[in-house]
Formats: sequence, C-alpha cells, structure tokens
Amino acid sequence: MASNDKSVDDSLYPIAVLIDELKNEDVQLRLNSIKKLSTIALALGEERTRSELIPFLTETIYDEDEVLLALADQLGNFTSLVGGPDYAMYLIPPLESLATVEETVVRDKAVESLRTVAAEHSAQDLEIHVVPTLQRLVSGDWFTSRTSACGLFSVCYPRVSQPVKAELRANFRKLCQDETPMVRRAAASKLGEFAKVVEIEYLKSDLIPNFVQLAQDDQDSVRLLAVEACVSIAQLLPQEDVEHLVLPTLRQCASDSSWRVRYMVAEKFVDLQKAVGPEITRVDLVPAFQYLLKDAEAEVRAAVATKVKDFCANLDKGNQVQIIMTSILPYVRDLVSDPNPHVKSALASVIMGLSPMLGSYNTVEHLLPLFLIQLKDECPEVRLNIISNLDCVNDVIGIQQLSQSLLPAIVELAEDSKWRVRLAIIEYMPALAGQLGQEFFDQKLRGLCMGWLNDHVYAIREAATLNMKKLVEQFGMTCLFCLNMLAEVCGTDITTKVLLPTVLLLASDPVANVRFNVAKTLQKISPYLDSSVIDTQVKSTLEKLNSDVDVDVKHFASEAMAGIAAGM
Repeated sequence: MASNDKSVDDSLYPIAVLIDELKNEDVQLRLNSIKKLSTIALALGEERTRSELIPFLTETIYDEDEVLLALADQLGNFTSLVGGPDYAMYLIPPLESLATVEETVVRDKAVESLRTVAAEHSAQDLEIHVVPTLQRLVSGDWFTSRTSACGLFSVCYPRVSQPVKAELRANFRKLCQDETPMVRRAAASKLGEFAKVVEIEYLKSDLIPNFVQLAQDDQDSVRLLAVEACVSIAQLLPQEDVEHLVLPTLRQCASDSSWRVRYMVAEKFVDLQKAVGPEITRVDLVPAFQYLLKDAEAEVRAAVATKVKDFCANLDKGNQVQIIMTSILPYVRDLVSDPNPHVKSALASVIMGLSPMLGSYNTVEHLLPLFLIQLKDECPEVRLNIISNLDCVNDVIGIQQLSQSLLPAIVELAEDSKWRVRLAIIEYMPALAGQLGQEFFDQKLRGLCMGWLNDHVYAIREAATLNMKKLVEQFGMTCLFCLNMLAEVCGTDITTKVLLPTVLLLASDPVANVRFNVAKTLQKISPYLDSSVIDTQVKSTLEKLNSDVDVDVKHFASEAMAGIAAGM
C-alpha cells in the first residue's frame, strides 16, 4: 500500500512543481516553467495533460505578457502531447482566452497557434469545436476578441459545409463594418487571404463589397490595408471583372487624401500591374503611375521611384519603348532634379536599368544626360548609386561611348576644388573600377588614383591610400606597381599597417605573374617596413614563395630574400 502511495506522489510531483513555479513571484521562474510545459506534459501522459494540465493553464491565464506569449507559443505545438488530432479540441479553450488579452503580440501568437491547431482538426471536429470558438470571438464584447477572430476565417472556411460557409461570410462582413477601427483594420489585413479560399461567385457578391467599403473607410490605417487586399482580389478575378469591380477603387486609392494610402499603392504597384495584365496597365495603371511620380509627398515619390525599372520591365513588349519614352521618361526627368535627396537616391538606384529596355540610341540621347546630372548631384548616395550601376549602361552602349560621356564628369569631380567632392569620388573608385574593368582602369583612371596621393589635403591622401589597397584586392598585379610607389609617399606606419597586409594576401594568388610580383614588391617596400614584421611576416612569405612550383616565382623570391638580407 505504501508503495502505491509513493508512486502516486511521484506522478503528482511534476504538476506540483509547475503549480509552485507558476505561482512564484519571480517572473523568470514562471517563464522558465512555461517553457518546460512539453516536458511536464510528457511526464504526466496524454490523459492527465488533457484532464489536469490544460484546465489548470486555462484557469491561470492572468500573468505578465512575456509569460503569456511563451504559453501561446507552446500550445501551438501541443497536439501530439494531448493525444493527437482527435484530442486537439482540448487546446482550444486556453488559446481562445489568450486570443482575447490586451497585448497585441500575445493575441497574434495565440491566433497563429489556433490556426495551427485548427488545421489539425478533422472537418467534423472543426465545425463542432473551432467554428463556435470563432463565432464567440466575433461576438465578443471587447475589440481584442473580434480582431483575433479575423485571422481564423481562411483556415476554417475551406473545410466546412455550405450553411456554415454562409455564416462565416456573414460574420466577416460584420467585422468589416465593426464600429471599432482596430477591428476593421484587422479585417482589412485578412481580406486578401480570405478571398483566396472563397468561391468566385461569393468573392464577387460578398467580399468585393466589403473591400470597396474598407477602401472608403474614414480611417486611413484601414484604407491602406485594403490596398494589399486589392492585389489578392485582382489576381483571382478575370480581366473583365477586374476592370469594373476593382479598378474604380484602385484609382480612388491612388489619389487618396492620405499620403500613407498613396504610399501603399506605390509599394504594391508592380504586384498590381502583374495582377491586372498589360492592357489594363496601359490604359489605367500608366496614368496612375504618372500621378504618383509627381505626388506632393516625397515619401510617395521615393517609393514609386524605386518601382520605375520593374514597372517598365513588365510593360507589354510590343509598345514598351513607346510607353517609356512618351509616358514615363518625362516624369523621371523631373525626379532627377527633385528637391528631396531620398527621391533622387531612390531613382538613381534603378534608372540605369532602363538602358537595356531603351537600346543604345535612346540611352545615349535621353538617359546619359540624366546620368550626368545625377553624377554631379550634391547628394553622395545619388552619385554612388549611379557609379554602382554603370555596368547596365556599359552592356548597352559600350565602354568607349560610356567613357566619352561620363569620364569627363568623373575627372571633373576628381579634380574639384572642394576636397569633400574629391573624397567622395575616391570612395567610389573601387566600385567604378570594378564596373569598367582593368583595361579601362589602367588607361583612364590609374593616373587619377596616383595623383590623389600627392593631394595637399591629408584626408585625401589617406583615402587614396586605402583606395589603393582596395584596388589591389580587386585587380591584383596592376596595382602592385602602384604600391611600390605608395610606400615612398606613405612612410613606415601606413606601409606596415595598410599596404603590407594587401601584398601578403596576393602571395597566394593563383596567377604566377602576380606571385612573383609580390616577391619583387616585398623587396622594394622593405626599407619602409617595421623591422619586426620583416622577421615575422615578410621572410616567411618569401620562404613560401621560394618553394613555389613556378620557376620564376622561386627566382624572384630568392632575389628578394637576398636583397632584404643585404639591406638590413
């Protein structure tokens, strides 16, 4: 008998510990206890988890938000611990309670877990247990429960009977018309995903009127979420239905009094374009795009400017060039001189991508003048975005034309009287060199880089040195010759700390010519190196090169070792 009592005590121990820790004043202890729920459930077994643990948790949902969040997360993975899908309904009560709390993060996690658990129910159990839960949330007194309800429609709807589907559509309509803006906002955010599971006839008869109503809501936070739903709805409807059911609302959103709504339209514009097809794009979206490009708010112009390349790329290929030249480029030209730097920077990041679409002639005639303006812009980010995307133009018009058009502007900036302008070009030089290639760099830009080393401003000389280091990493042997001269200018400290690591890096280059030039460079810069690094780094590198498989590398490494030894 005593043995039986002991086994009962042992089986009760885990739940006793949990209860003690959950009642502890220390939040961290309570949190740790919640995170160990799965272990405790395993110890209790499926039946006792259902009959003791879950009811206990349901009754004690009054805690810090951090603890409730952990609980909502844990319960989403609890189906197997209560006995599998046949017993998943036991998890509904605690999650329903969590879905009504005040803290948004907790509610969202509870809804996420409810969706997971609902998907594990059979169709019959779904109607018996999950749908009533959804209906209770819909008719809850507090807005918190009604906002949570919005997230459950799409997971329930596909698997229930027709009468229940009709009820769910009516409930969703009720939430779209709720007096509380937070509920309407939640309904608008879930409208798109609900639309994807509703039959097409009910999408037209039930959900589109909800969409139109939300898009005209007096709260802009609701209207902007309706824009997201617009994309999903347009993807589901035939073209003719899009034209008369969706487009009027879309036009209204594009000219909405709130800049936040217009911003959302700009953000979703390419998705909308793909959803409605080329004909509606040509007739309706191009004018809307123009409208947004000249919007009064800089945030909207910046958002739509980033879409210029993608919008143009998705135009019908048959009249793509004509639409860009006549309907888009005049507005883009205005944005190049926009008073807001964020707008100009956003445009500069994509404008080069128009070159492949417009071809060589149009690029030279119409785009290059815009690139030149941007290359001289006072905003450094605009200049960097142009220089970083030169390869798009290079592929279309060729390096010769590019150098004739843009190189004079780059040289002009490189020799500008304001040292900060010169500094900006130095910082862009590795990116520019990478875009234009080694041959072009050797012919046109290497002289500039060397000239900066003798600049009268220290900051320019320092930046030029770091610039050379980056160029060596990019071009290897070509810039090793520059480093030989750099050491004379820079002195021991910079040569040791900045130049030497780059030279040593090239010692393992796969090209033999680079490796033997490393040996020659090490010998030439050795007088400008700290004696300690010659012993610890230079000699060990030369010894490695002296055992190279290439004869020339071995020869020059041996010469360098002898030369350094003689000079010490």
